[in-house]
Amino acid sequence: MITLVPLVVMLPLLGAASALILGKRPHLQRLVAIGTLAAVLVISVVLLVVVDDSAPLVVEVGGWQAPFGIVLVVDRLAALMLVVSALVLLAVLIYSVGQGLADGDSETPVSIYFPTYLILAAGVFTAFIAGDLFNLYVGFEILLVSSYVLITLGGTEARIRAGVTYIVVSLLSSLLFLASIAMIYGAVGTVNIAQISARMAEIPTDVQIILHVMLLVAFGIKAAVFPLSFWLPDSYPTAPAPVTAVFAGLLTKVGVYAIIRTETVLFPGPELNTALMIVALLTMVIGVLGAVSQADIKRILSFTLVSHIGYMILGVALGAAEGTAAAIYYIVHHIVVQSTLFLAAGLIERIGGSTSITKLGGLLKAAPIVAVLYFVPALNLGGIPPFSGFIGKLALFEASAQQGTPIAYVLIGAGALVSLLTLYALVRVWNMAFWRSSKEVEGYESTLLNNVSEAPGAPAMRATRTVPRLMTAATGGMVVVSLALTVFAGPLYGIASRAGENLEGPSFYVDSVFPGGIDD
Repeated sequence: MITLVPLVVMLPLLGAASALILGKRPHLQRLVAIGTLAAVLVISVVLLVVVDDSAPLVVEVGGWQAPFGIVLVVDRLAALMLVVSALVLLAVLIYSVGQGLADGDSETPVSIYFPTYLILAAGVFTAFIAGDLFNLYVGFEILLVSSYVLITLGGTEARIRAGVTYIVVSLLSSLLFLASIAMIYGAVGTVNIAQISARMAEIPTDVQIILHVMLLVAFGIKAAVFPLSFWLPDSYPTAPAPVTAVFAGLLTKVGVYAIIRTETVLFPGPELNTALMIVALLTMVIGVLGAVSQADIKRILSFTLVSHIGYMILGVALGAAEGTAAAIYYIVHHIVVQSTLFLAAGLIERIGGSTSITKLGGLLKAAPIVAVLYFVPALNLGGIPPFSGFIGKLALFEASAQQGTPIAYVLIGAGALVSLLTLYALVRVWNMAFWRSSKEVEGYESTLLNNVSEAPGAPAMRATRTVPRLMTAATGGMVVVSLALTVFAGPLYGIASRAGENLEGPSFYVDSVFPGGIDD
């Protein structure tokens, strides 16, 4: 089975090369891209079944033994992230194919879109299975370089402006990450994650804290935690709908994944747990306050994205297997549901000509299917029982209560309040865009909309367009997947719990990479 591990990266890269060669044959490009991601999804499911039944899969690339060669590691956490990311990438790709067929690929030029999209996928998968810090950095850079292209597709002024901000912030994060790698190598003489964990205790505590903080800041920028999240609400909403859905669903979660590895393998001590709890609290609260003050649906979703990163950081900051398990389950839930909401926002923009709730109304009658496709994941993200959002939040609150510290109880209260405010922001969108007619929206503008702000440089109303069946089907499929997270919450949470137990200390990960012990 270990031969399957490199394929999750090789297949997207080969698919990207093939799609680039087929630049003048868009039909074949689409088939190559969809086939590639479908194959990766199947492989990822097989890997998840294998590692959940037995032990992590460790591949020493080129036959070079760790720590001298490149090591790829697939444990329960990595395999679960591979499955959900491959699923979302495939669904969004089908959505974008439907959009391209309907609009003539004006939003996503086929000749560069599909190769770049597959390279983005390769970067995401590389980050999840990297067994050393440098290849984790390579994975980040692959996905970031491709994201620079995707975020500026179409070349509009707003997209170029947002792209510049995104690129500058990403480069700053990458430079800080690279500097952290250099300092860690200088301190312990290796970049292999397992070997770093074994050697970290040998260096002074103050040096450990400096290295720890540097990594957290670098990953915190990528994960968009407060106060390092300022760039996200202005960057994501300007991109095409499928690109925004992938960015919102996956890119920040790669940063959260790196934080989990940092806190459970590299620096498993409790020294910064309280600081992380404070960061989680501020991220939740500041993010949701931004959401309730916005009029644009994409910006509302972008701020809720920031807010719900705080829940994941809370689970990691608890420093216990129960908290990590809850965070893992919540990551899977959030990837699916947040991506679905952005896809639904793309459908709303097509039928309403705008994503501003001050310009929409009467869409329930005009597009009842789209109304359902938005309403279900909105309730899910808001944490309404019995959806997966409620299950994930409840698990996080239970893990916090088990810790029993004052700040843990404060976070429980804040998390419940943030969930209510999230529901308020999303239901307000439903109320203004779907439930009320256009005339009623205008009539209520003075009372319901006087405290919300439009997006900077908000575009004028676009001409309404029909919604292709393929776009509706892709969004509907994601809604079904989000419901499956509730129906199959027991088995899924079982995997998350076992992953959390494996990550309670670094020994399981270290022993998987070095089963015969580390030869210093």
